[in-house]
Amino acid sequence: MTTAAAYPYQPVKERGTLRSFLLALLMHLLLAVVLYYGVSWQSSTPVGAEAELWEEIPAATASPPPPRPQPEPEPVVQPRPAPPPPQVKSKVEDDADIALEQKKRRAEAAAREEAERKEAARKEAERKEEARKEEARKEEARKEALRKEADRKEAERREAERKEAQRKDDAKKKAAQQEQERKEQAERERKEAAEAKAKAQAEAKAKAQADAKAKAQADAKAKADAEAKAKREAAANAQRKSELARLQALAGGSGAGGGGVGNAAGAGAGGGGKASPGYADRVRRRVKPNIVFTEDVPGNPTAVVSVQLAPDGSLLSARLSKSSGNSGWDNAVLRAVERSDPLPRDENGKAPASFTITFRPKD
Repeated sequence: MTTAAAYPYQPVKERGTLRSFLLALLMHLLLAVVLYYGVSWQSSTPVGAEAELWEEIPAATASPPPPRPQPEPEPVVQPRPAPPPPQVKSKVEDDADIALEQKKRRAEAAAREEAERKEAARKEAERKEEARKEEARKEEARKEALRKEADRKEAERREAERKEAQRKDDAKKKAAQQEQERKEQAERERKEAAEAKAKAQAEAKAKAQADAKAKAQADAKAKADAEAKAKREAAANAQRKSELARLQALAGGSGAGGGGVGNAAGAGAGGGGKASPGYADRVRRRVKPNIVFTEDVPGNPTAVVSVQLAPDGSLLSARLSKSSGNSGWDNAVLRAVERSDPLPRDENGKAPASFTITFRPKD
């Protein structure tokens, strides 16, 4: 623990060592004096005691008379030793004993005090050690609480960062999706506008073509009516002249002169049905600068466009007869053909009615 490392345990220094040493030396001196006087008291002459010993005399070896009962011997009473006379101590010895006893009591009291002091010091040291350990435990608990709080805050910070990253990612995805939807909507609107424009152009061209056809039919009918009228008038004139000649012959005129009638007829027609061999390349060179396409396409796919034109080169329709497999390239080619309207005429001065053009992105 940090607190134990900062404040290592040290034993409590003992106090009063010199005093204890002096007391012990005094006690040894007193013990020596007591031993000396004790030995001196025991060196006095002990009081003696007297005792009588009795022994039975054996009988003679000649024919002994028959034994007769002997009276039992009386027990020998040993005299008790006289008690030693009481020792009479001098006043000096009494004072020495009293002083020794007082010193002994003081030494015992001092020893008890020292023992109590040491016990109190030991208990105080134990109390301090327990307090230090308790403080260390509290410090460790505080550090543990701080560490847990730091871990909790770190976890909350990481969770907040994760949520913020998730929110940003969701916002990016949503923005990308909205941008994609906007582009798709714009593309749809552009396609619808292009289709509407193409439809309007086609309708306008079809109407113009119908009007031209109706006018041509009217002109042809008027021409046919005029030719029929001229033929009828010529026939009527010829009939009238013939009738006049017949009448003159019948009248017998001097002579009649015949006139000749001449007839001439001619017709001519022309059209541009097929294109010349180099016409498709001329149209491709005209359309290619109008192609707007920036994507990177793998390979070199081919898009084939079928075109229908009016005789003056006006675009009637343009459709994809063969896809390249890339819708972006196909749409770019069709838009470029529409931007190139009208297309150039062929060598005969008229545009072919229909033909196909091939486009490749890397040509």
